[in-house]
Amino acid sequence: MNISDMCIGLSEAEQRRNWWWTGFLTLVFAGGAVAVGLAELTSDRWWWVGGFGVAWLASVFYVINRGYGRTRLTADGMEFRSFVSRRSVLWSEITRIEKRRHLTRSGSWWDLQVVRVRGRSLAIPGAFTNRMWDAEFERKLSVIHERWSRAIGG
Repeated sequence: MNISDMCIGLSEAEQRRNWWWTGFLTLVFAGGAVAVGLAELTSDRWWWVGGFGVAWLASVFYVINRGYGRTRLTADGMEFRSFVSRRSVLWSEITRIEKRRHLTRSGSWWDLQVVRVRGRSLAIPGAFTNRMWDAEFERKLSVIHERWSRAIGG
């Protein structure tokens, strides 16, 4: 890694919070599977229990993949890394870097997105929060904006 390169990722405290959410999801899905398994007396109940298991696996994989994703800021652009993907985006391909809010029934969360000249926007791995005013999240956004601005000469 070059001296000027920088990695964006979750801190230890943020990873701990991510693991707590993983545990919470596990309890919710396990409770649902047990409730359906005990309440449904037909042979169809195993389809429901299996459905809960598949949904749990997908949810846990998403939360862990999101929690361990990293973004490396280089002189040329951004390199995204997660368990399942590797992608690079040149600074010249970026039109905007924005904070996006996502609403759910249980609350809201924010992540950072790269909007490219051509193509869809991409979530920046290692940069998300569920807090409205998160200083670490804002610092990540500021660093990315600064690097992008310097790279394009603006």
